[in-house]
Amino acid sequence: MSHRLFVAIKPPPDVIDMLIDTMEGVDNVRWQGEDQLHLTLRFIGEVDTPQANDIADALGSVRAGKFDLAIRGAGHFEKKGRPHTLWAGVAPSRALIQLQQSVESACRSAGIAPETRVFAPHVTLARLSGRAGDIAPFLAQHGALRSEPFTVERFFLVESTLSAKGAHYDPVVAYGLS
Repeated sequence: MSHRLFVAIKPPPDVIDMLIDTMEGVDNVRWQGEDQLHLTLRFIGEVDTPQANDIADALGSVRAGKFDLAIRGAGHFEKKGRPHTLWAGVAPSRALIQLQQSVESACRSAGIAPETRVFAPHVTLARLSGRAGDIAPFLAQHGALRSEPFTVERFFLVESTLSAKGAHYDPVVAYGLS
């Protein structure tokens, strides 16, 4: 059996509510649902069950302390000069980078190829198609988006199931931070 996996941090309910409140003002985009809002530490992709178990075990060896994180700003990613994702950024955090590096090491120890993309911490708000409306007003309104700091107490191994309605995310294992 195949599993599509990633490792993520889930913001607390008040931050999720704040992010949902920003989700308007751009036509023809697919806004993320409440259950889809997360900060990806490592996208793993498709693996078979034995490797998924190895990954889950390896992530259990990650040791990191709790730390504070805050939403800071909004922006977009482009592909071939066209916007494809609207996101909320996070304030710089040494502890977040260290956690991400530990997660990356654990994934490599479980046989996952090294990540080649630079870690760009963000929470995806919307996916854009070629028919998406102008994003400039959204970015102007939410460019200074800020949340109060929140404490990250755990991270998750998450399974993603794709469908015509978008992705559905199921946390498989939660890993506590000390």
